Amino acid sequence: MKDKPKDPAESLYSTWTSTKVLICFLLLISFSYISYSLKLLHPYICTQQSQFPHLQSHSFVPQPNTIPPSQEPKTNISHIVFGIAASANLWPHRKNYIKLWWRPDQMRGHVWLDRPVKTESNDTLLPPFKISGDTTGFKYTNPKRRRSAIRISRIVSESFRLGMENVRWFVLGDDDTVFVAENLVRVLQKYDHNQFYYIGGTSESHLQNIRFSYNMAYGGGGIAISYPLAKTLEKMQDRCIQRYPDLYGSDDRLQACMAEIGVPLTKEKGFHQFDVYGSLFGLLAAHPVAPLVSLHHLDVVEPIFPNMDRIHALQRLELSIKLDSAGLAQQSICYDINRSWTVSVSWGYAVQIFRGISSAREIELPPRTFLNWYKKADHTSYPFNTAPVSRHACQEPFVYYLSNAIYNRSTNQTTTEYLRHQTRMPECNWKLANPSRIHKVLVLKSSDQHLWDKSPRRNCCRVSRPNRKKNGTMVIEVGECHEDEVVEVS
Repeated sequence: MKDKPKDPAESLYSTWTSTKVLICFLLLISFSYISYSLKLLHPYICTQQSQFPHLQSHSFVPQPNTIPPSQEPKTNISHIVFGIAASANLWPHRKNYIKLWWRPDQMRGHVWLDRPVKTESNDTLLPPFKISGDTTGFKYTNPKRRRSAIRISRIVSESFRLGMENVRWFVLGDDDTVFVAENLVRVLQKYDHNQFYYIGGTSESHLQNIRFSYNMAYGGGGIAISYPLAKTLEKMQDRCIQRYPDLYGSDDRLQACMAEIGVPLTKEKGFHQFDVYGSLFGLLAAHPVAPLVSLHHLDVVEPIFPNMDRIHALQRLELSIKLDSAGLAQQSICYDINRSWTVSVSWGYAVQIFRGISSAREIELPPRTFLNWYKKADHTSYPFNTAPVSRHACQEPFVYYLSNAIYNRSTNQTTTEYLRHQTRMPECNWKLANPSRIHKVLVLKSSDQHLWDKSPRRNCCRVSRPNRKKNGTMVIEVGECHEDEVVEVS
């Protein structure tokens, strides 16, 4: 009897059932094996995690940001306490420098004197006076016999002991120091006032830095000390001073204590000691790319503008400070291609026109219109590069000094006027246009109060085409460099 043939569907169903049974069996064995292996490995994993707990937390537990962003407002002039070193003998004259920059309704601080002085009715425009504490108990063995250095070095500590509130910085200066307060604030805003900072500049004379220290802030140019550092200094300064009776001045005593605390000098190029004699023209006409913070030794150097006394010359500079302090004395270099002239603008101070085309590398060097502190005309005696004052009849620059400055609020633009300094120029036989035809320079510039919030770079300048109606006037535009704009002549 023949078997009944199998239904194909039934055969397929039977095969599929066998396959499922086999897969389930294999899965069961695999699961058992994996479970057994994990049990064996568990003690090892626990041991490794206990030995390296940081791997466990960093790998599996994200760490929250525990440092919130600072909620403190930016440093402003009210956060600064000034300590101005003065002497009663020089006070009647020197106080006029302080009146140029001090703002009684905005600033805090004191003039620290060696003894009381007579006051006058207009002295309300000055900081209040303080008499320095007695320093007769401190040793002083330097042969120069300048004991006043001890009391001056203690001004920060004595200012700290006054217990003034909401102080971030103590700033030292002399009675012949002129501060550009807005630029001082701009510099200090870069630093965390909750940390230890000792900020200032060194001398313009190399031998002075060798004699004293390249690590020392020179007090006449201004010294800024953060509040926490002043707090630490106050606790130890009197002991520190006793260890250095042979030092000469106040700023080297202060630096000796900073060395013991372990805080180095943070150098800022805009703090100017001006340990030089003669004319500051070269240093101001080619100022570093940094905000101009201070001027010092104003009784020693010549007035910064010719044919004026020192006070009136500084008042002239105030015109620029009030309009655009950030751009004060900032150099721009450009060319008048049609007339083959090189132009250097020190905004708010002076303009120079040179015959011929000179590189920016040459023009950015300050010409040596000054002597070092030891009255030697030696180019190796400065801690920075300088250029000789040209004696060639055709290379002597035509100089134009600031005469006026105005501000247009609707365009946020300043117009500064510079008039030619009337000196007899030597005869030149070069076949180039003669700059003597230019009697006035007008510089147009947009005010940029955030100039120093960016990376340092010189502004660019552009010489406008000559106006036939104003043959004796050159017009220059100064401002932020355009994309790919450089100082070059192709």
